[in-house]
Amino acid sequence: MNLRRLKYFVKIVDIGSLTQAAEVLHIAQPALSQQIATLEGELSQQLLIRTRRGVTPTDAGKILYTHARTILRQCEQAQLAVEHIGQTMSGQVSIGLAPGSAASSIIMPLLQTVRAELPDVPIYLHENSGSVLNDKLLSGQLDMAVLYDRTPTAGIVSQPLLKEELFLVGSRDCPGQTVDLAAVAEMNLCLPRDYSAVRKRMDEAFSLRRLTAKIIGEIESISTLTAAVACGMGVTVLPESAARSLAGAANGWMARIINPSLNLSLSINLSACLPLNPQTRAVKDILISLVTQPVVKNPELMLVG
Repeated sequence: MNLRRLKYFVKIVDIGSLTQAAEVLHIAQPALSQQIATLEGELSQQLLIRTRRGVTPTDAGKILYTHARTILRQCEQAQLAVEHIGQTMSGQVSIGLAPGSAASSIIMPLLQTVRAELPDVPIYLHENSGSVLNDKLLSGQLDMAVLYDRTPTAGIVSQPLLKEELFLVGSRDCPGQTVDLAAVAEMNLCLPRDYSAVRKRMDEAFSLRRLTAKIIGEIESISTLTAAVACGMGVTVLPESAARSLAGAANGWMARIINPSLNLSLSINLSACLPLNPQTRAVKDILISLVTQPVVKNPELMLVG
């Protein structure tokens, strides 16, 4: 295998068409087909299935596609690192954050650390839902995103950071330090829309236990959710870090959900297509170190290996 053939292969899979890939790569289609045939010969595996609608990867092709993206990305990173050796890092780094995630609590430490260590690197922060953040990563509008993401997304590389348990948060009639999922289903719930990771996890848990939740409101805004909980209109479910913050703001309580215990994985997502520049890579390292620090202080946060 060589890098050029891997690049050709990845481009064909991304586009789904030999003809269009040949145009993008500025190579004749017969020559491109020959390159893929050579690659298939080297691996002794058929990599692509050709149909009237285009091409799709075989099972072997899907495995190679994943590895090829990683290899090409690492080569691009190595080239950038060599090119920028001895240079002062500069340029904006854009970061997406899921509302209420553990990363939200380290925004100020992140800005302060980057300011101290990378004074010529301004940070742009964008808070939105996971699906929107992934779309912005794919379009190149964001360099990285920290979110709860349970569904693999094409073109996205996801690095697990830690797991957070889910907690019930309210301001009246505290059930104690823990609360059964069955009891949660009977309460007036204020939850985000069904595309959020928290809502998907709760819907899944209720369905598996054959419970029908009493959802009285779907609220996206953290400030509005805090107000709803503070006035006693209902309770909500959040990851530990966000639950702790909202409980403090609403002068309320938080109880860990059990039977079963529920958790979400917090990940840092990157585009599989776009290489990391040196300043983004440096900020990513700082972000990872800050996000994983609470693990030592809070037993509810479990580091993912």
